[in-house]
Amino acid sequence: MTETDQKTVSEQLQATGHENVTAEHGSTFEITSDDYLTPAGDCILAIEADRVPAEFSEEFVTACQRQAARITITLEAGGQTDTVAALGNPELTFESDRSAVIRTSDYIDDRTVAIAASKSAGDIDRQLVEALANGAELTVTLTVDPSPSESIF
Repeated sequence: MTETDQKTVSEQLQATGHENVTAEHGSTFEITSDDYLTPAGDCILAIEADRVPAEFSEEFVTACQRQAARITITLEAGGQTDTVAALGNPELTFESDRSAVIRTSDYIDDRTVAIAASKSAGDIDRQLVEALANGAELTVTLTVDPSPSESIF
């Protein structure tokens, strides 16, 4: 195992809340680069993301693709913070040029950036959701620890 395999790596993106943010979905949450949000988008926390998974560093992607990877997602908006724990997976592709989806399930597609998440949109702090519904700016920090409990021996 190399030193790079063991260090934490982060990516950050900025997005904007929207009046249609409800964050009621029971199994996912999403940050999209789209510039609109319909009332049907109950998993979407913010729009107009300044970065998408396809733009994440190779180092971050590789770390997330390790079987033992643990990903922490920190959401900050309107003076509120919430944290979500999730897992990486070798099948994550980070190919989406549109949105990043965090899932409580183990389903993976090109938009998926983490699975087995501890929270879905419906579990996100309601004060944070209210801030997003009022148009607050959202900072999303994804930090991956590629081998939290593995030993080099």
